[in-house]
Amino acid sequence: MKNDILIIIPAYNEEESIGNVIKGICDHFQSADIVVINDGSCDRTGDAAGDAGAFVINLPFNLGYGAALQTGFKYAVRCGYRYAVQMDGDGQHSPSSLVNLVHEIEKGDADVVIGSRHLGSKNFDVTILRKIGIKVFGSITSFITGQRITDPTSGYRAINYKVLKLYSTDIYPIDYPDADIIIMLHYAGFRIKEIPVEMTPNRTGKSMHSGLKPIYYIFKMILSIFVTLLREPVTGNEI
Repeated sequence: MKNDILIIIPAYNEEESIGNVIKGICDHFQSADIVVINDGSCDRTGDAAGDAGAFVINLPFNLGYGAALQTGFKYAVRCGYRYAVQMDGDGQHSPSSLVNLVHEIEKGDADVVIGSRHLGSKNFDVTILRKIGIKVFGSITSFITGQRITDPTSGYRAINYKVLKLYSTDIYPIDYPDADIIIMLHYAGFRIKEIPVEMTPNRTGKSMHSGLKPIYYIFKMILSIFVTLLREPVTGNEI
């Protein structure tokens, strides 16, 4: 029997961690289905996810984080899930926070619930460039939306069906959907909320924010925000 909630995990070369991530989800939250979007991995990520009990969608080649996520969103809409939670496959996002994310989205007070590593008492250690990016885009997003956003780059989020439908359209930014998608949601009239979640630093050394990628990310995000501000807003009623 299908659940109302789908956990969407985009994964690229996460063979070492994906099994433990799925096990952690099953240990902490049994009332959800799990889909892993194997984004053209060169290792056994797909097999490891399937062995751990997840449904696996294998992309023919590496499309990137945003495109892999959107594949999961489209699958959720097609299958009629009421809610979805996106989380990473590298083990950074603690499954123990799933209950709180799902509880908040099911309350109906928000259309998107962002899990923030910067709320609460724990300090999350990030690189200098990443810290600058979070601070800059957090300030921009907070100013535009009129509400405090502490973690615009968080990939740990719960969303409802109306947002799933929006994410399944061509308007979704498939490169780095972070601060720009929050601004887009605000202009579309959706309600956004942040809650504290547990995260652990990426110990694998594989990150979209490693090396010179943060510089490229900052440039692309500024451009994407600019385009979002110029685009005619889409309202929730139009979806």
